[in-house]
Amino acid sequence: MYFFTASEVVEFAERIHENGANFYRYAVQLVHNEEAKELFAELAEEELKYEKTLEKIFAGIEESILEETYVGEHAQYIRNYIDNNIVFTQQVINADMALVKDACSAIDFAVRRELNSISFYESIKYLVPESQHEVIDHLIAEEKDHFVQLTNLKKSLR
Repeated sequence: MYFFTASEVVEFAERIHENGANFYRYAVQLVHNEEAKELFAELAEEELKYEKTLEKIFAGIEESILEETYVGEHAQYIRNYIDNNIVFTQQVINADMALVKDACSAIDFAVRRELNSISFYESIKYLVPESQHEVIDHLIAEEKDHFVQLTNLKKSLR
């Protein structure tokens, strides 16, 4: 038996992307460098667009049977786990945001979150049936693309 279905991971990803979009919108307001503003605005849009794509993926995923004590138990667990333990949690954002003063520190913040997302998806991939790995691979590829865009921007700012 698996701990999560791919649809639950997709729901988790939706939450990560929502929180990521919030950060990128904040970063647009914070930084003065036009190239950084443009990338942060683009990434915020991508996060929101990807959320819609995830909803479509979610609708088409075959569910594994997992017994729940009550309806929505696993989804609630995932939501709470995201909000309290990884990636773009409010507590982490508040602590790290105090260190975000310019484009480079905003990029560093975003890069850490993208790497955390990649690590999470690579780990969770083995908690879903193999037939659903393609969904997880798609999420990993998007996070890697964001990582590359952010690190390329940082190089150009040096």
